[in-house]
Amino acid sequence: MSANSPWRTPDFRTLFTASALSQLGTNISYVAVPLVAVSALDAGPGQVGALATLSTVAFLLIGLPAGAWVDRLSHRRVLIVADVGRALLYASVPVAWWLDVLTLGQLYLVVLLNGCATVFFDVGSQSVLPQLVSKEGLVQANADVNTLIAAGNVLGRSAGGGLVSLLTAPVAVLVAAGSYLASGLGLTRLRRTARPAAAPGAGPRLYAQVAEGVRHVFGNPELRALALTAAIANLGSAVINTMLPIWFVRELGLPSAALGLFWGAGGVGLLIGARCARPVAARLGYGRTLGLAGLSLSPAVLLVPLVDHGFWLLPAGLGWSVAMFKIGMDNVLGVSLRQRMTPDALLGRMNATFRFLLTGALAVGAALSGALGELIGIQAALWVGAGFAAAAFLPVFLSPVRARRTLPEPVAREAAA
Repeated sequence: MSANSPWRTPDFRTLFTASALSQLGTNISYVAVPLVAVSALDAGPGQVGALATLSTVAFLLIGLPAGAWVDRLSHRRVLIVADVGRALLYASVPVAWWLDVLTLGQLYLVVLLNGCATVFFDVGSQSVLPQLVSKEGLVQANADVNTLIAAGNVLGRSAGGGLVSLLTAPVAVLVAAGSYLASGLGLTRLRRTARPAAAPGAGPRLYAQVAEGVRHVFGNPELRALALTAAIANLGSAVINTMLPIWFVRELGLPSAALGLFWGAGGVGLLIGARCARPVAARLGYGRTLGLAGLSLSPAVLLVPLVDHGFWLLPAGLGWSVAMFKIGMDNVLGVSLRQRMTPDALLGRMNATFRFLLTGALAVGAALSGALGELIGIQAALWVGAGFAAAAFLPVFLSPVRARRTLPEPVAREAAA
């Protein structure tokens, strides 16, 4: 283990372990919640689209102010409260199902409030990470975290599909709730969070703080390109993923485990991409890696709408895996670039601006997917999503990012207001 390895830091190990449990819950629920709607409540394409939209719309509603709030609060407390809140929300679903009172209205409310908690967890975890590791260990830390996310996609979504098949979708949601609770309890061991909570009323007004974060992202051509590419990719993937449960289970008549395995194949690509990002970037340069990966790999997503019985499952799954390989590389390199371009005092607001755009794009994509599924059909909606995802690399490819060989030197660190 090198001297700069993030694994030498106990707090990083604590954060990583808790994030692993949180990712498990997120990926099990990703499969289980829409299948609760489809199988237990007989939801149609528009209703599944609304469910997916509500699960991410919180990033549009509170994503930007959440960054300013996180910059004022104890990161440890934010993460724990978010995880415990998600556990309680998801636990209410199987309870209502067992009592035979579960409705789509309750499911909509649960995913909306869960999305609000996820806003704070995501912004808080990305903001605290650079404070727990050395600047030399930041890329490895991001690679390890993104490897975890990818592994969660493989294991969590495959497990979600299996749990739904074996135990029903509501019971799978209960398992997700338990994972969130275990994550929150684990985070109580987190000790070093560099930013103290601001005194009530201290510092600039909330609006001014939010505006400062937005200007930081959109005023920098590299950050702006990274944000646009990721947002378009998320829009396309949301259109695809929202329709896949209906396409697999209702239209093709495949078991839910097949859907979990398909999403798991994407997770394998994401995992390999995250592990390859650092060595490939060291050889080719950070910008060239991002540009070439987009140009050569993004078109593979156009195979996904071909998914069908028998042979076509294989090329569609391979196309999804290749597209996710590219996303895995983007996640490691893009997150490392933006963290190194941002001072500590702006990390929460920078991350919140990115999460607002990226996860907001998921909400828009899910709503668009539901509408397209109703108007032009499910497979046609898959083609629209694939088109967005295939073209998403263009903002980075046409920006100054493509010429960057190394990470920038860290921006001068500032104390929080």
